[in-house]
Amino acid sequence: IMYYLWVNYRLPFGATLCIVCLLVGEWLTRFWGFYWWSHYPINFVFPSTMIPGALIMDTVMLLTRNWMITALVGGGAFGLLFYPGNWPIFGPTHLPLVAEGVLLSLAD
Repeated sequence: IMYYLWVNYRLPFGATLCIVCLLVGEWLTRFWGFYWWSHYPINFVFPSTMIPGALIMDTVMLLTRNWMITALVGGGAFGLLFYPGNWPIFGPTHLPLVAEGVLLSLAD
């Protein structure tokens, strides 16, 4: 999809489009599989951590217009941004909270 969109239309958002389609499929699978089948809480399941890496990979493709550099630099950036992509999601759970006189975080 990324090759087709770039060669025919010069649109550099193939990776983001693929990741968004993957996320739709993952959310359907996780809802039906985790929530209905095993009753796992759906708020603990976050496949959206791949979107920042896909946006950076498409930005590298837009700026360099080279498949090899996109594969090396953009793919590396995708992997490096996978863990920091969790920070906006899980950051609010590390706020301080006083419960019965004890200072805790929401993650506790």
